[in-house]
Amino acid sequence: MTTRTESVDTPAGEARVTWHPATGGGARLVLAVSHGAGGGIEARDLRALAAALPARGVTVALVEQPWRVAGKKVAAAPKVLDEGWRGLWPALTRPGLPVVAGGRSAGARVACRTAAALDAAGVLALSFPLHPPGRPEKSRAGELLGAGRPALVLQGGRDPFGRPEEFPPPAGDHPYRLVEVPYGDHGFAVPKKAGPTQEEALAVITETAAEWLLELPL
Repeated sequence: MTTRTESVDTPAGEARVTWHPATGGGARLVLAVSHGAGGGIEARDLRALAAALPARGVTVALVEQPWRVAGKKVAAAPKVLDEGWRGLWPALTRPGLPVVAGGRSAGARVACRTAAALDAAGVLALSFPLHPPGRPEKSRAGELLGAGRPALVLQGGRDPFGRPEEFPPPAGDHPYRLVEVPYGDHGFAVPKKAGPTQEEALAVITETAAEWLLELPL
């Protein structure tokens, strides 16, 4: 599989997109996924999606936000993150395919906040940070419930930013679906003594995402 990286100018600075094209009979859609506030596109779940989904007819675009491209260690404010995401959206839609907005952690919040305005085909939220660790009263559930698009949340069973049982019931015209990744933490790492292996945990992510993406009404 041949990957391609392009730089995209946005109002928030230069962003970078690494394309992992669909193989075989062509692409059905584009899954654009961005990183969180504490890391980049080398995250294990993003790498797993980029490796597994192209064979299922999904082009994966791994997005690096401008603050990350600029080499900064601290993520930009939410308003600036949204500005960068909106600014690179035309590059994501250029292939002429439906685009699903996705991200992990802070990137998932960006996808939720902007999905309706950008007319995304859906939202894939990886490790959605429902609240800061130990602060359940600081809920961000409104961002998820207000996404206005079909959404899939993949959440680790041990995620300190929100365990699956803490999430509110789905509601609205586009209720989200939540799938637990057993024993996973915020980065979907599983303990060595847990039942599932790390590979099995990542398979839950890739297989669930693939099935959901291919079921989306486009």
